[in-house]
Amino acid sequence: MTKKKINRLKYSRGYLCGAMDRTKDNGVGWRHKIQRDLVDLEIVWIDPTCKPIDIGIEDMENRERRAMLKQLHNFEAVRNDMKIIRSVDLRCVDISDMLIVNIDLEIFSCGTWEELFLANREMKPIILHIEQGKENCPDWLFGTLPHEMIFSTWEEVHDYLRHIAHDPVVESFKRWYFFDYSIKKDLPGLK
Repeated sequence: MTKKKINRLKYSRGYLCGAMDRTKDNGVGWRHKIQRDLVDLEIVWIDPTCKPIDIGIEDMENRERRAMLKQLHNFEAVRNDMKIIRSVDLRCVDISDMLIVNIDLEIFSCGTWEELFLANREMKPIILHIEQGKENCPDWLFGTLPHEMIFSTWEEVHDYLRHIAHDPVVESFKRWYFFDYSIKKDLPGLK
């Protein structure tokens, strides 16, 4: 009899957090790659470049519209658009079980930091990838996250997630909690 391989991350929701509006590819490349590379883990990815909702969309057309509105000094319209986007993105953080955060220190990012710190206050697992390497990670983040969850390469991120999914023993860092929804409780009046 073969023992079934555990996958603690199956059906967990992972939010893909990182810069979008000041990147060359609108933040799509790394997000699509990690979803392809980790398809075997059966994680439900929440990708802000392809949101599972019909409001707060951040595609190229909407970015160009906001750039035009800024040139016209129609800042109220920009504000109204961004309030919806911010609300949707923060809700994505709320419903996620974990975050994969990509930080490129050469790209100014604003929403990424708010999302990261919100998730940290919620004590969610935050797997942080620093494009310039862990040794260049901002010092503040070492006081915020377990350094064991900060990585220099995507390969390290993949290895860590596979460790969390499959290894018999994992360090929780008081962030990783795994629920067994197959446990049934006998409740009065339910059959």
